[in-house]
Amino acid sequence: MARKLISSGSSFEEKIGYSRAVVQGDWVFVAGTTGYDYRDMSISENAAEQTEQCLLNIKDALQKADAQMQDIVRVTYILPNKADFETCWPVLRKYFGEIKPAATMLEAGLADEKMKIEIEVTALKSK
Repeated sequence: MARKLISSGSSFEEKIGYSRAVVQGDWVFVAGTTGYDYRDMSISENAAEQTEQCLLNIKDALQKADAQMQDIVRVTYILPNKADFETCWPVLRKYFGEIKPAATMLEAGLADEKMKIEIEVTALKSK
């Protein structure tokens, strides 16, 4: 099984030394993804808007891996302020309401104070 590395073009990937996603067989492991719009490295101040951008970034990585959002089986949310989590629920329901992956939410510091949420997913490609 060949290993495939997926990049989003984020400057963080090169500076730190990681891939946005790694494909191994039918599995896709998407790294913790924040609400930065990688086209111009902008980020909203709003947690729900950051959540939407996180999920668009994840969707893009999955497409590059020949997978789709419906293939997600596991999701981890990391927020520096757990009080922001509930404001993200409508966006999360929009993307995960039907597929209902296993999920965990953690409260922890993130690399940049502008970041209000980071989302990591694991997907198993459909046959």
